[in-house]
Amino acid sequence: MKAKQLRVSQKKKDRRNKVFLQGGIALAAIAIVVLVSVIIVNSIKPAGPGPKNMASDGALIGEGMVTALTPALQPNANPRPSEPDTTGAVANIRVYVDYLCPLCGDFEDANNDQIAQWVESGAATVEIHPVAILTSKSAGTKYSLRAANAAACVANYSPDDFFAFSSALFVDQPKETSPGRSNDEIKAVVRESGVSTALANINSCIEDGTYESWVTAATNRALDGPIPNSSMESIIGTPTILVNGKPYTGSLEDPKEFASFVQVALGETYSTSTPTPTPGG
Repeated sequence: MKAKQLRVSQKKKDRRNKVFLQGGIALAAIAIVVLVSVIIVNSIKPAGPGPKNMASDGALIGEGMVTALTPALQPNANPRPSEPDTTGAVANIRVYVDYLCPLCGDFEDANNDQIAQWVESGAATVEIHPVAILTSKSAGTKYSLRAANAAACVANYSPDDFFAFSSALFVDQPKETSPGRSNDEIKAVVRESGVSTALANINSCIEDGTYESWVTAATNRALDGPIPNSSMESIIGTPTILVNGKPYTGSLEDPKEFASFVQVALGETYSTSTPTPTPGG
């Protein structure tokens, strides 16, 4: 009788252990599914609105170095091209830049000062389009993407400082294939470039990668085309430079050659007998 009771008791234990084992396996499976889901969600940034003041996918800077104000581009919305001056009185300069691109740095070094003078005086506007073509070329840090995101953060929170910050990113520019700047170093560039408005918001925006999905979308739009107000189908690299819609293919390191190109582009646009304005002349 006692032996029978022991056998019955053992069977109950076995059944209980089996239930616990199966339950444990099920819980472990659920935990794995939850963990994988969290990893997937965290690795894929949902599409979010773009930054304010970049509805054309670029920041348009005009007379007095004032950035044009626009609402944020909503997810899946088409960018709204800026309306160029068609009188021939103002040169409309548009530049697509990757902040890791060495050729962009060459053009910046040679031409930034004269472009700033033209824009300050009202002889030209400049529209800067940050793109991230070289995201995979910074030893895994995605510097190109992070730098373009930072530019978008400044455009959103302190638009009139956009030109200064964009220019500052090319000072001591990291070399292609290097890790580039860390987020903390990018934030230091923000401060050193003279940005003083909404620094806390800008720093959080940089750290969170707030506009990285927008940068990726804007880059794809530039690569897929078409390029508004231009005969170009798409950009094929950086820098891509347009003046009144005409692509500049001359030397990136000769400011005189670029200034001559701007004058010619203005002359071709000018439709009155008034003498052609001369940027920087």
